[in-house]
Amino acid sequence: MDDSSTSLAGKTALITGAARRLGRAMALALAQQGVNIVVHYNHSADEAASLCGEIRRLGVSAWPAQCDLSDAGLTEAFFDHVAAEAGPIDVLINSASTFEKETLWETSAQSLEANLRLHAMAPLILARALAGQKRGGAIVNILDTRVTVYDRQHAAYHISKRVLLTLTRMLALELAPAVMVNAVAPGLILPPAGQDESYLKKLAHCNPLNRYGDPGQVADAVLFLLRSRFITGQVIYVDGGYHMKGHMYD
Repeated sequence: MDDSSTSLAGKTALITGAARRLGRAMALALAQQGVNIVVHYNHSADEAASLCGEIRRLGVSAWPAQCDLSDAGLTEAFFDHVAAEAGPIDVLINSASTFEKETLWETSAQSLEANLRLHAMAPLILARALAGQKRGGAIVNILDTRVTVYDRQHAAYHISKRVLLTLTRMLALELAPAVMVNAVAPGLILPPAGQDESYLKKLAHCNPLNRYGDPGQVADAVLFLLRSRFITGQVIYVDGGYHMKGHMYD
């Protein structure tokens, strides 16, 4: 990436979990800035194809790309396959996620391993592959504001996202100065699957701003980090201040 310019136009981004929810919002936001998008998906083939059509109508290129990122072997080959089709990758956004409700007493070895493979190992594999291109770039990992507190209802998810937080900081040092590595930690943005907006309204009082956000605000934070040439190793919390409750000096 050119150190003298903050323009994203003409870059190519790989966004994991891009077909739905936050991934989709980020893909469209980057496409509107002239970024070509590799739309990764696992099961959402129809949504990925539809999104690629929408992106192409914005005047940039888009490629749907399927991979089960919980399989390390497939993930290793995935980046090379994508780069062969779309060209060098300038931006990596690790957004693919699962969110299963289970306490520490309920989680199984298989569940914990699956969460770690998807939320931590896959981002690490893809980050190393991007760095291996030897051409610089930027990485944004999508965390969760609850990495700052204890989410006992989603134990395997919580553990794996905490690992991704640590990986963000380690990669920021290991890949500098060529690659910038940051994270965005959304809070009350989208309801879980099966819930509607009433879920967000019910919990709005939990953050200092007493409201909830939207996917566009997360996309704005990602764009800010991608445009910056002097920020690495940071986390932007898009959460109405939730992360500060009881933890102002952490």
